[in-house]
Amino acid sequence: MTTDKLVNYLNTLQSKGLYRTRKNTHNQKNARISFRDKTLINFCSNDYLGLSVNETVIRALQKGAEEFGAGSGSAHLICGHSHAHHALEEELADFTGRERSLLFSTGYMANLGTITALCKHGDHIFEDKLNHASLLDGGLFSGAKFKRYPHNDSVRLSQLVSAATEGEKLIVTDGVFSMDGDVADLKALSDIAQKNAAWLMVDDAHGLGVLGKTGGGLVEALDLTTDDVPILMGTLGKAFGTFGAFIAGSDTLIETLIQSARTYIYTTALPPAIAQATRASLKIVIEETWRREKLQALIAQFKTGAAQLHLPLMPSDSPIQPLLVGDSFHASQMSDQLIEAGFLVSAIRPPTVPQGKSRLRITLSALHQVDDINRLLDALDTIHQSYSYNAK
Repeated sequence: MTTDKLVNYLNTLQSKGLYRTRKNTHNQKNARISFRDKTLINFCSNDYLGLSVNETVIRALQKGAEEFGAGSGSAHLICGHSHAHHALEEELADFTGRERSLLFSTGYMANLGTITALCKHGDHIFEDKLNHASLLDGGLFSGAKFKRYPHNDSVRLSQLVSAATEGEKLIVTDGVFSMDGDVADLKALSDIAQKNAAWLMVDDAHGLGVLGKTGGGLVEALDLTTDDVPILMGTLGKAFGTFGAFIAGSDTLIETLIQSARTYIYTTALPPAIAQATRASLKIVIEETWRREKLQALIAQFKTGAAQLHLPLMPSDSPIQPLLVGDSFHASQMSDQLIEAGFLVSAIRPPTVPQGKSRLRITLSALHQVDDINRLLDALDTIHQSYSYNAK
């Protein structure tokens, strides 16, 4: 591809309202963030429990750096697997009720590595159409026969899985869908998997820490067992407030990934200091249940207020509360207007979401206060009414 073609490609994105830009920010505590010399209330972070700025977690990170250094220095299978990594893996296994867990450097690498390690040419992978890009890429890169079923359509999924008569079968889904905020019907998916001798893999990146009595995620909230969900993926950069990801499952599964997952074998291990920080945040996730309780109260407040104002929220009981806009340009304009009003809210546009489904992705955190929610609702009401009037 020539430079001229690249310029044309970038110009086309701009003309369609799909051009992406990075925000040069400075994070502050109490759900505040500095951007363009303004202090904004941050409503687009995945730091659902506020642990990224927790003093105990920060001190654990600092002590970890003093003990282990700033980086791991190598891949896990060379000399990068420290006591801190190993201890965190054991604690995550206990937390999820599984035999073992395995750390990956990112959630993308965890999903890509797991799917491609388990499925090859001649196997079958079935994924929800709204799955995260990392899950979809894993299916595409595996070489297996890859089919996507309509969002949360267990009837169609059952038809597809039962029609596959040869090779291994893997059903893959998000737990909480990252752009819509709704959840997968894991009980139905588990039934389909067990009736058809298929694996079920759940990416619960946005459920772990948030859902369940101890923060064990959607699987815990639905009281599902390891037999129901044999492959569980979680990320550490959301409710846990740190960085990285893990796969939890049987001893055999984890040992297979150690031997075969290329994204685990051929990359540098997480800094041990990050592992130490995550060990501290994991304890807080389990013990400080008030964080989840406060978050649920804020979600209820926001949904009630939005309904009273007739704001077009998409159905979600999670901290992800998408406000459907439709047009990409309008979504971007509304995001810019919110910045001027003192709020940081991301506009999500294609290809992340389907054409005509652009939205404001509003995310709530235990760091928010009741007044933060009320102020956001007032701003959304004013901006949405202006948009609605202009659209007529």
